[in-house]
Amino acid sequence: MATKRTRAAATPWGTAEIIEQVTIPQRSGEKRFASVVQLLETGGGDRVVRFAYTTNGTARRGPVTLRLRDLERLRAALEEHPELSKALLGGGA
Repeated sequence: MATKRTRAAATPWGTAEIIEQVTIPQRSGEKRFASVVQLLETGGGDRVVRFAYTTNGTARRGPVTLRLRDLERLRAALEEHPELSKALLGGGA
């Protein structure tokens, strides 16, 4: 469910490195997809958080809808990704 990547992502501010990523698998009937929360760092050192969804492994931009059970999965996955957790939730987590 949780993965760490070192690849690039396109943003409105230019190419950014994916520092951490959490993937939450979802299903609606027979449709399978996933929501993705990414901590990105731009070439200038700015960090941004991106929410996207994937179909067949290809990231697409929002909107992203998370059910309560998906949020539980996200919270659990963030325990393994302290930088992304800090960016989203603040504090020293």
